[in-house]
Amino acid sequence: MSAQLINASPASNTVEVKVKRKPSTGFWRTPKMFWSAIFFGMILLLAILGPLLGPDPNVIHSNLPTVPPWPLPGYTSGHWFGTDDLGRDLFSRLAVGARISLLIGLATALVSVMIGTLYGTVAAILEGKMADTAMMRLIDIIYSLPGLMIVILFSVFMGRGLTSLVLALSLFSWPDTARIIRGQVISIKREEFVEAFHSMGGHVARLIFRHYIPNTAGLIVLTATITVPRAILTESTLSFIGLGVEPPLSSWGTLAGEGWQLVRVAPHMLLFPAVMIFTTMIALNLLGDGLRELFDPKKS
Repeated sequence: MSAQLINASPASNTVEVKVKRKPSTGFWRTPKMFWSAIFFGMILLLAILGPLLGPDPNVIHSNLPTVPPWPLPGYTSGHWFGTDDLGRDLFSRLAVGARISLLIGLATALVSVMIGTLYGTVAAILEGKMADTAMMRLIDIIYSLPGLMIVILFSVFMGRGLTSLVLALSLFSWPDTARIIRGQVISIKREEFVEAFHSMGGHVARLIFRHYIPNTAGLIVLTATITVPRAILTESTLSFIGLGVEPPLSSWGTLAGEGWQLVRVAPHMLLFPAVMIFTTMIALNLLGDGLRELFDPKKS
């Protein structure tokens, strides 16, 4: 926003100022956010409709040899992405893997954002007190721990189910949200409407859920967008080394691990899961970067 002097009258000592507003840069006017959102939407459609479009991912085609070396079929009308070593359709398996990977990423983001938002808000309300200091030192302790190793140990002791994996990933995801939300809520506490709310005897719970959290919605969405690709990548790493989801479930990391074992005779089994992981990471990171620019108050 910029101000432009358009008229000055010495006689009347008045100055007319015309305010020139910058054009609004909405979500769909940012090419980076637009195309990343479109691609992520396509990934969601693949996860939802993909298994319905291709063959059954659990069907083993008996006409294919299962002992190496085998002539794995390539791009045919029946198998768009070819098949795996057992003759199962790779496109359908990728679609089912998208469901598992996205489910883990979105669930981890939801849990970590909920914990981090409440934790950061409470810490901001207790700003300057001993409890706030203790809460922030706890976050520092979590940051000092080797995240991937702790997640692996957590998964080993709690089992390799989806619930234990989401909890393990959320354990090291919420501190980032807590720190960001704490700083934003501390800034909101300085506003006049908060002082007016306290002078009217408003309850602190109402202040949190009616004012603090709604005014940090942009940052909450931003941190969730950043958490999803991080959780998917960590889960893919665990599944790649055999510590992620357990059969019969399969994620992109599981498929990449299977493809790595056969990369010399069937490189497409590794190529397609790796491309799906890579492009999804790029799309979500660009989407998060675009949201950061959109919610940046300096650019409004």
